[in-house]
Amino acid sequence: MATSNIPEKLKELLQHDNYDFSMVQVLDPEGNVVDKDLLPDLSDDELVQLMERMVWSRILHERSTALNRQGRLGFYAPTWGQEASQIGSVSPLTEDDFLLPGYRDVPQLVIHGLPLHKAFLWSRGHMEGSTYPEDFHAYPPQIIIGAQYIQATGVAMALKIKGKEAVAVTWTGDGGTSQGDFYEGINAAGAYRVPALFFIQNNGWAISTPRSQQTHAKTLAQKAVAAGIPGIQVDGMDILAVYAVTQAARNIAIEDNMPVLIEAITYRYGPHTLSGDDPTRYQEEGTQDEWRAKDPLIRFRKFLTAKGLWSDEKEEEVIERTKEEIREAIKQADATPKQKVSEFLEVMYETPDFVTQEQIEYYKAKESK
Repeated sequence: MATSNIPEKLKELLQHDNYDFSMVQVLDPEGNVVDKDLLPDLSDDELVQLMERMVWSRILHERSTALNRQGRLGFYAPTWGQEASQIGSVSPLTEDDFLLPGYRDVPQLVIHGLPLHKAFLWSRGHMEGSTYPEDFHAYPPQIIIGAQYIQATGVAMALKIKGKEAVAVTWTGDGGTSQGDFYEGINAAGAYRVPALFFIQNNGWAISTPRSQQTHAKTLAQKAVAAGIPGIQVDGMDILAVYAVTQAARNIAIEDNMPVLIEAITYRYGPHTLSGDDPTRYQEEGTQDEWRAKDPLIRFRKFLTAKGLWSDEKEEEVIERTKEEIREAIKQADATPKQKVSEFLEVMYETPDFVTQEQIEYYKAKESK
């Protein structure tokens, strides 16, 4: 078992034969420290950066929603409420770690280094939005639910073979754990002992299907037991807890070649996507009020304010800076040349068959007129 820089409690919870899946928490909803032994070793500047990233993510959500309604973005999956689970899980990673996000995990990609305008182009279905440089270690967001778990195992296997001190990290929602790919991915990762982190953002709902109808398991973290790998549950509205657990899991994944399954208990205030879902039709009245009291930004804001590290003025600066970043990214996305049908056809196969080649030539001739 890897032991360096891991709190004793997390060492115990991250044993593959541990059966305690009680939720790890550092801050309560009022921003008070409930377990000082689990506080990650972060400087004041690093703590502030976490808050800045969460504020950035929330403004990105708000502006992306508005842009979608204006017809300036295509597909969009809200992230409102999941800032701590997303930012807290990507911030301990390094540029050498490989990200395999789901379609809701655009913030992690941007934090990892993806230019924001490319994220907007991906939303529009533009190929440039999925074209990454070789030194950017990530795949574009996966649309097929749970498929990224199998891919993460393959990437982690490659990292192990190459002797890289890096991990493959992937995310899915609670609904993703009902997919066969989820089980196949974690089982293969455990069998081959590869450095992978499997992150579950348990929002309690897979669109309109409640978690209670997806599985009779008491927790989703305990699904790791069948694969022989560590599983741990964390308060997904507490960014310090998510950071601490992810950091410890990454350490173990690299030092022990041991994949880890992390379940973050979180809540998304908005719909599943902006394509017609309405959570008020199937969730009980008052559900959102209960979760808003646990809001990750409010919680961390109180913690930082008490330490003298945050203020309304500083938050407003971050908001305005983020809005300007989004304006520039949209301009850049708008300036990207529109795609051509011939280009779509050209990337279908490495060597086009006769029919496809005929179509390519037809559309190129048509597009040149």
